[in-house]
Amino acid sequence: MSSTSDQRRKRKRILRQSDSSLLSLPHLLSVRSLVLCFSFFTFLYLLSRTVPFASSAFHPVLVVSSLSLLSSSSSSTGAQSVQDFDSFLYPLRIENRVLFPDHVLLLVKNDGLLKKSVVDELECVYFGRTVLSTSNGSSGDFPVLKVLSFDEYDEFRSVVRCPLPSVNYSADANLRWSGRNGVSGGGEKGLWLDNRRVNSCSWENVAYAAALDGGTVVVFVKGLNLRADRESDPSQFSCHFGLGKWETNGRYVLRTKALTAAQEVVRCSLPRTLMNKPDKVKGIRVTIGATHYFHARAHKHVLIPSVAKVSGSGFEGQKKRMAGKYELCVCTMVWNQASAIREWIMYHSWLGVERWFIYDNNSDDGIDEVILELDLENYNVTRHVWPWIKTQEAGFSHCALRARAECEWVSFMDVDEYFYFPYSPPRHQRFRKSSYAGQNSLRALVANFSSSSRTIAEIRTTCHSFGPSGLNSPPSQGVTVGYTCRLQSPERHKSIVRPDALDTTLLNVVHHFHLKKGFRYINLPQSTAIINHYKYQVWEVFRAKFYRRVATYVADWQENQNEGSRDRAPGLGTEAIEPPDWPQRFCEVWDTGLRDCVLSNLVDLSTGLLPWERHSALSD
Repeated sequence: MSSTSDQRRKRKRILRQSDSSLLSLPHLLSVRSLVLCFSFFTFLYLLSRTVPFASSAFHPVLVVSSLSLLSSSSSSTGAQSVQDFDSFLYPLRIENRVLFPDHVLLLVKNDGLLKKSVVDELECVYFGRTVLSTSNGSSGDFPVLKVLSFDEYDEFRSVVRCPLPSVNYSADANLRWSGRNGVSGGGEKGLWLDNRRVNSCSWENVAYAAALDGGTVVVFVKGLNLRADRESDPSQFSCHFGLGKWETNGRYVLRTKALTAAQEVVRCSLPRTLMNKPDKVKGIRVTIGATHYFHARAHKHVLIPSVAKVSGSGFEGQKKRMAGKYELCVCTMVWNQASAIREWIMYHSWLGVERWFIYDNNSDDGIDEVILELDLENYNVTRHVWPWIKTQEAGFSHCALRARAECEWVSFMDVDEYFYFPYSPPRHQRFRKSSYAGQNSLRALVANFSSSSRTIAEIRTTCHSFGPSGLNSPPSQGVTVGYTCRLQSPERHKSIVRPDALDTTLLNVVHHFHLKKGFRYINLPQSTAIINHYKYQVWEVFRAKFYRRVATYVADWQENQNEGSRDRAPGLGTEAIEPPDWPQRFCEVWDTGLRDCVLSNLVDLSTGLLPWERHSALSD
């Protein structure tokens, strides 16, 4: 019995010694190392299943682009791994919706990852007008339509345009990534359901843009219904600034008075707390309050819905010039002018234009790529996204603010308008090698006014309207060479202005501005300079104009208003139906002056091509 007890005690001692040796420090380190190694290799294995290291798609730059939806050339394995988690990592937060007559504009929070290349990966989602949401935020079946366009708008937001849905569905469009099955914010089908609580604004009544201008903020507003070409009483308006967490509480905290009001532009004084603090003002939501009158008595003061955030005085994309201002710049507003803008910029750059501001009004013809090409070719062009339809006058006011820091003179003109110096007066012959104006002639003209008179602040130039000139298809050498027949009498004028001398209202009509007191305009004699306005081109080009007009106070083509106005095509009516004699219309005087000037000065002698033709030849 005792021997059995002794044996049992020996076994316990051996076991204790064994346990002690297993728990010794060297042993613990070896076990931990084994566990760490096993974990590391397991992690590498799992990572290799998610991101294929051997694939050509594995590049550091593609890690970011995969979050903003991998292109079709990316590996399907990598795309799938992101797809599983994209709703959590990359929600699309809509800040505002604006309902236009033909589309829905979404202002989407700019997170730095959303780029134009992803437009094909976005979908517009619509919900039924009468279907009540369920407890988890879903709404049953809903239609999905392709996004019309995407663009980076300002430093805060991007813009997405969605088509209007059928009458059975609400225009309060939401967004999702195409083909997504993940859940965003508690919703379904990849939707961020918080977007459904975002208010929608009608385009007829909204503050849509704002810009810091010294100690004031200039606000651009639809719905004030002020008279054209008139300054209005600013006392009926007030200015409201949303500080702090405006996006969550929607409250405008500070109120100031309106200093001026004209057409769609209201100038506001800054709140005292924000004076001399441009960094604090940038990005603030601002709107206008308007007093409604009933029987000549103030009835109610209401705030206009707003999507406007204050842009800084520098403006995004603005190019600084260290050696003073450019002598001559040009501002224009375009819609689908990709095929025309290269000739227009190249020709006027030869005349001396140094800087270009292109306000793009919802183009979908690839004009952004043409502008980028021109800028890379050192034509000094920037494109500003301006999604607000029928706001040409307001857009020009906005551009005047933007150009003031860079330009001595700014010409406001359209892409179908070309400056031309008809002939050289005898006293100017010694400065020219031929009877035609030479290179940089337009810049030399405005520079002469800069040095000779500080009171002249607007140069007005007469326009001649050209017709199809017997053509049935667009001229291959461009409009300056192809169209040579015009109306005899001139129409209107276009202006080159000093932005420093503009009235504080920024009031402008068609293409001329109101000036500060003490400044004046001058009409150039037609013997000095004119503008060839290629207004009535071949039918396939002219027909595109029937989509809409860009000017605020000019009736669209389809409307039967002011049919005798020079803003319309005489005798055409309101339908885009080609008259049988269209190629011969508007032809009273054959005028080959600009054609001869272009062919004498700009043709490449080795190839026989004009500058804009050479680019087309290289592209082909």
